[in-house]
Amino acid sequence: MYQIDKSGIRLSVYAQPGASKSEIAGMHGESLKIRVAARAQDGAANTSICVFLAEIFGVPKTSVSILRGSSSRQKIVLIRGDSEQLIHCLESLR
Repeated sequence: MYQIDKSGIRLSVYAQPGASKSEIAGMHGESLKIRVAARAQDGAANTSICVFLAEIFGVPKTSVSILRGSSSRQKIVLIRGDSEQLIHCLESLR
């Protein structure tokens, strides 16, 4: 689900764009399932995922970026910050 990176954590995310509201919807296999209200047009859903994760993990928006899967539902997201704090926050989401 996640890997520790030298600058934070890499998180496996399964995205569901076009939901009624943005929320964490549990697990999808080994990935964290995230529903976002934005549609998958012109990168709006990707931006929404980054903003949502920044709020959840308490980091600036610029600390969250999509490394792989920008045009796919399955994504690898880098969240920069103290890895111990990020993992603690992630564990509390489950």
